Amino acid sequence: MIFGSVQVVLFSLFYLAIFVLCVWALIDAARRPAAAYVAAGKRTKQLWLIVLGVATAVSFIALPPLGALRFLALIAAVAAVVYLVDVKPAIGGYSGGGRRGGPSRGGW
Repeated sequence: MIFGSVQVVLFSLFYLAIFVLCVWALIDAARRPAAAYVAAGKRTKQLWLIVLGVATAVSFIALPPLGALRFLALIAAVAAVVYLVDVKPAIGGYSGGGRRGGPSRGGW
């Protein structure tokens, strides 16, 4: 059955993408200064590191061949997306972890 093997590959890629997303969010959160979180009103750096660390661990466990806790990997993806879409832009204006190379040069 070729259809079954295609599904397995797609699901594996889906869970791998969730894991990569969680790792990316965790690394980004760790690089930002702690004061930026509080100044932006986005809880604390420690809380976000715990949430994203647990999300990364759960998404790792959900990877094949283990495949345990797969339904929780979706919640892990939500945590990472909330960080990347809401928290990261809010704290991006504060020093550290931001764009390198000085002031904006314009353009898109």
